[in-house]
Amino acid sequence: MAAPVRLLVLGTGGMARNHVSEFKKIAGVTVVGGVDTRPAQLTAFCDEHQIANRFASIDEALAWGEFDAVTNVTPDAAHCVTTLPFLAAGKNVLCEKPLATNEADADRMVAAAEAAGVINMVNLSYRNGAALQKAAAMVREGAIGTVRHFEASYLQSWLTQPAWGHWDRESQWLWRLSTKHGSKGVLGDVGIHILDYATFIAGQGVAEVSCRLATFHKAPGDQIGEYPLDANDSATMQLVLDNGALGTVAATRFASGHLNDLRLRIFGDKGGLEVTYESNVSRLRACLEPDLQSATWHEIEAPVLGSIYERFIAAIRGEGAAEPDFARGALLQRLLDRAEQSAAQGGLSLTV
Repeated sequence: MAAPVRLLVLGTGGMARNHVSEFKKIAGVTVVGGVDTRPAQLTAFCDEHQIANRFASIDEALAWGEFDAVTNVTPDAAHCVTTLPFLAAGKNVLCEKPLATNEADADRMVAAAEAAGVINMVNLSYRNGAALQKAAAMVREGAIGTVRHFEASYLQSWLTQPAWGHWDRESQWLWRLSTKHGSKGVLGDVGIHILDYATFIAGQGVAEVSCRLATFHKAPGDQIGEYPLDANDSATMQLVLDNGALGTVAATRFASGHLNDLRLRIFGDKGGLEVTYESNVSRLRACLEPDLQSATWHEIEAPVLGSIYERFIAAIRGEGAAEPDFARGALLQRLLDRAEQSAAQGGLSLTV
């Protein structure tokens, strides 16, 4: 029988529904409480998911204390301040990405997690992709030789069509376009995913980054109600990896025709890989020796992996690695900070 795990959900917005639904599928996991400062939303959420205990503050939840782990689904800017009290109380934490909104806060979270000795993970959801994991293993095994070049992109079109809802009238989307409301734009929202996607598969850290950001006119006065639409909409980056390999990374919300697609083409001196996640399908293709001369590409089968939610619970139970952890989230935050600093200096290349 699976060891029981009692879970507290912190924040009851849209993503919290995904978290609770996935955790409830895992044997032995019980969602025992919810926390939100908004009484009406907290009540509606807990009623919908049959969650018995409801708390208006973190202090109330900690005073009760009858839980083993927390899934933090608060807005980005709240991740640090809301996670630290749970770490101090010795609770295991899964935090939504990005880990924080600046390097200093991310480092504080890493240090606190290490001091507490608890399981700590960040929800980089595309790590669940079978093709990504297989590609990373192939690179580490030397299948493509030494990595020399790559190109990666995360393409979304939700600013050009309403597949996810009407961004110009629904606040759950509008906040993503406003720095006043905590958004780091496309760079912080989806750029973190494609940076993790590319560098995890490459098996390399980033030595230098150069970045340009663009914010496009979208509404009269570039404001809707209380939301100034000033967060970046598109990002392009050049990266130099630790081994000197060079690559490009792009992220945008203006990729008409692409609802939510990630792509990576990575090349070494012995072969190349193409790793895609498009229309919710994970796919891996490879051109390896002896097919280089004919430039013949083949589909590579990849085993389906457990979700981040399953891996978090397995780590708590001592049945798997806590990966990706807060340390990985902090490394990515450092890269995001340098990219933002580079853009502010006209794309100047900065050491990471």
